[in-house]
Amino acid sequence: MQAEKDDAQVKIAVDWIDKMVEYNVPHGKLNRGLAVVDGMRALNPDGVTDDQMHRAMVVGWCIEWLQAAFLVWDDIMDESVTRRGQPCWFRHKSVEMVAINDGLVLECQIYSMLKRHCKGFAGYADVLEMFHDVTYQTASGQLLDLITAPIGEVDLSKYTEEAYMRIVTYKTAYYTFYLPAAAAMHLSGVTDAAAFAKAVEICEKLGQFFQIQDDYLDCYGDPAVIGKIGTDIQDNKCGWLVVQALKKCTAEQRTVIEENYGKKDAECEKKIKELYVALDMEAVYLKYEEESYAELKAIMESQTVLPSELFGAMLAKIYKRQK
Repeated sequence: MQAEKDDAQVKIAVDWIDKMVEYNVPHGKLNRGLAVVDGMRALNPDGVTDDQMHRAMVVGWCIEWLQAAFLVWDDIMDESVTRRGQPCWFRHKSVEMVAINDGLVLECQIYSMLKRHCKGFAGYADVLEMFHDVTYQTASGQLLDLITAPIGEVDLSKYTEEAYMRIVTYKTAYYTFYLPAAAAMHLSGVTDAAAFAKAVEICEKLGQFFQIQDDYLDCYGDPAVIGKIGTDIQDNKCGWLVVQALKKCTAEQRTVIEENYGKKDAECEKKIKELYVALDMEAVYLKYEEESYAELKAIMESQTVLPSELFGAMLAKIYKRQK
């Protein structure tokens, strides 16, 4: 009888995990995971073996699992409402703060999958180490984000371009761009330190470009398209738009930001958005987008350490994106 009760408990847990994984992992754009596969093809122009492609797909999914864990935790910290067109996982009454442990389960599953499918491969230890390093970098970026602009505490003196770039480089660039690119490099047998250093340089710039797009879409994007309701203004985020607005605004307009930014109030958010219109922040962003795209293309095509195609597919997928 006790054994039957134990089996029932285990089944409940397994069913929970199945539902949680299905809810949180597969419904994004999957660009991070696909970038590993694209990278393998770019680094192996003469063809990729079945074993190489299998490992690339496993590692790609592991990156998507890591992304899912980050999003589950991030939504709790930001008190977000929707994600990928559905309520945030923690918003379900049956879940709530169990989501904290669910995020940990998602992260732990990464190492189970890597052990099962990649152990014995020469680059296994390098891939493991890289996942740990990038997770730490991302958590550090999230910490910088949270302590620079705590919800409900507005200190505009902290909203500098330098602070913003540090946050987004650590919070976004490494796991979104460097991790897929470097994973493909390790899986292809690349060992040249100069190649990895060049990958870091390019991927940091890609990550900054991507996060600035994200900040723009949080304010200007259609929730039905981007899959979430933008909350950066009410969440007091040290975002690109407010940093740029502070550089352009008059003393009177700065007062509007001081009095309305970071407040959980729809009218306050409306005033900030009206100020962004007055400052023509959309045009500021579009100018940045074109200039940064041209700069990234030039950097990728001028270096000879790695095939430009390793990064070109990433840039092509995010340029002019709407979600």
